Amino acid sequence: MDVSRAPHSVPRIDTTVSHSARIWDYWLGGKENYPVDRELGDRIAGVLPDIVEQARADRLFLGRVVRHLAETEGIRQFLDIGTGLPTADNTHEVAQRAAPDARVVYVDNDPLVLAHARALLTSTPQGRTDYLDADLRDPELILKGAEATLDLSRPVAVTMLGVVWHVPDDAEARSIIGRLMEPLAPGSFLAVAHPTTEVTGERMADAIRQWNRFGTPRGVHRTPERIAGLFAGLELVEPGVVSCTRWRPEALPFGEPAEIDQFCGVARKP
Repeated sequence: MDVSRAPHSVPRIDTTVSHSARIWDYWLGGKENYPVDRELGDRIAGVLPDIVEQARADRLFLGRVVRHLAETEGIRQFLDIGTGLPTADNTHEVAQRAAPDARVVYVDNDPLVLAHARALLTSTPQGRTDYLDADLRDPELILKGAEATLDLSRPVAVTMLGVVWHVPDDAEARSIIGRLMEPLAPGSFLAVAHPTTEVTGERMADAIRQWNRFGTPRGVHRTPERIAGLFAGLELVEPGVVSCTRWRPEALPFGEPAEIDQFCGVARKP
């Protein structure tokens, strides 16, 4: 991993305030979280018991979409925004199993993620990984930093899983995505995963209220139609905006997997 442009000292980690990356780490069975994160994680799970299943389904979707883009679409460059804490089957591990020369840039703004990204993210000799300490609300800074590793004149797959919900305003979210995708080459892709209330209704809405009362950063649920609107100017690939469990799932002997309130979509830049 190239950390030459990363700061030499990690910013202070505030262990008194919960943070989304650490709560998701807790739900995924990780160890890099604090009592305040576990307390809120348990509070939300009390309202919405399948939240752990949602977190894991989101992670499995990441693996499927990265494999699809690397194996079927020939993508060799990935920009993972809202990385979260490193865990099993990170983007570069999935991509480089399919294509050892794949290049991946991770982006997050949690100092704990930065600390572990330095220690844990590795690459094949043929490929490359890098990490940017940046906020998704500054797409120009993200793209400028990514250019040290990625060739933006060639297709790039941008993944934004469980992060766009932290931009409550639809117009701002579309603006951020548009500014990220506009400079990228035709044939680039965007993958988004986002909470809804389509499956569990008021339980999910209450879970998000709990999150916004005690956690950071704040978030919002969107309908599938509003999620589809985030892909304006892009071409949604089949099966469109669906539950993460139903985006090109692995073959199962018992029919389609159950829907969850984490919906997703993948689109191609024409």
